[in-house]
Amino acid sequence: MDLHAGSLYWPTTGTKSQHFPPLKQNTRKQVAIIGGGMSGAIIGYMLSKQGISACLIERGRIAGGSTSANTGLLQYANDIMLHELISQIGEHQAVRFYKACRSAVNQLYQISSELPGNTAFYRRSSLLYADTEQHLPKLQKEFRTLRLYGFDTDYLSADDLGSRFPFRKAGAILTRGDAEVNPYLFVHGLIEQAARLGLEVYEHTEAVTHKSRGGLHRLETAEGAIIDADHIVYAIGYEPEELRGRLIHAQLDRSFAAVTAPQRNLSAWPGNCLIWNTADPYFYLRTTPDGRVVIGGLDERNRIPVKSEPLRNKRIHKLHHQLQQLFPMLDAPLEYSWSATFGVSRDNLPFIGPDPEWPGVFYCLGYGGNGTVYSMIAANLLLFVIRSEHHPVADIVKLDRPFLLQPQS
Repeated sequence: MDLHAGSLYWPTTGTKSQHFPPLKQNTRKQVAIIGGGMSGAIIGYMLSKQGISACLIERGRIAGGSTSANTGLLQYANDIMLHELISQIGEHQAVRFYKACRSAVNQLYQISSELPGNTAFYRRSSLLYADTEQHLPKLQKEFRTLRLYGFDTDYLSADDLGSRFPFRKAGAILTRGDAEVNPYLFVHGLIEQAARLGLEVYEHTEAVTHKSRGGLHRLETAEGAIIDADHIVYAIGYEPEELRGRLIHAQLDRSFAAVTAPQRNLSAWPGNCLIWNTADPYFYLRTTPDGRVVIGGLDERNRIPVKSEPLRNKRIHKLHHQLQQLFPMLDAPLEYSWSATFGVSRDNLPFIGPDPEWPGVFYCLGYGGNGTVYSMIAANLLLFVIRSEHHPVADIVKLDRPFLLQPQS
């Protein structure tokens, strides 16, 4: 399926990237990863660091799918606020999940320092502002909850916000511990470093069948090559055919994003923090190292990216208008814009873990706005599975978690 439409910014930032051959011979590995995007890259890198025999196959080019449409915000706060998640799954579980996300951001930062090339990875704070006065009580409750459980955050009143930023809102939360990254460069850096450490990488290689026998899994590619592996990892960003219909799956929607030309002056943007709001769907924005602004939002319940440029531009102009309302002095025009498919789950959490009915099959389906953070959690969880150990958030993100089995209201 087409995952995006329009003009993408991130691929234009890459220097000459390494190409990998298609798989033409049979191979036997401990782990076979399907998918060469963010999830597959992080998992492949972590496996290679541990010396685990693995291969990765990608039916197109590395970082050619959703990765190129990723806006590169790395936040531990989720699409569902912590106090709401506590009501949904319980205090201990919700706080544990938020802390796992915070740890994942820290681990991504550590990994970025291990890669030889520049991935434009920078630590950032995040500003979450109330979109309307009616959202203020919810925002204040979230601030108190984050503070209660030890998250580094400040509350900004309307006056505080107006004194620091060129816009005024009813209130905001400023959290520390997040980051931004160039997802295209990050994935290529991960894959190329993992290949140096022993990961076998194959582009233009599509798995067309997946069968298992006697605890061994066999993938056959479109060209007839065979991969035998103890574990198969689906890191393809959406629900594979092998899973569809057996467990509750997610909704595929579409979103919109754009990137401006370099701005003349970003001095009115304190700390180049990540910014988002409490609207539904929410609006978000960030800067880039060369002074551009990335904006996104206007999610719609339709999985097909908008291919018509005039129709796409109508949404993009709305995003640009929101940027100019916040920062009137940022007048550089838009240079890139796109529409992309993304997934959301009923409980706003990812699907990560073993297939409960098919031993040796592992899924990393990072639905939601924190896909890269979820990919990091997935890589750690997979290592626990391989060692027959229990990961601290395995019960929260597993595919057959109890909340998803409850009837929808």
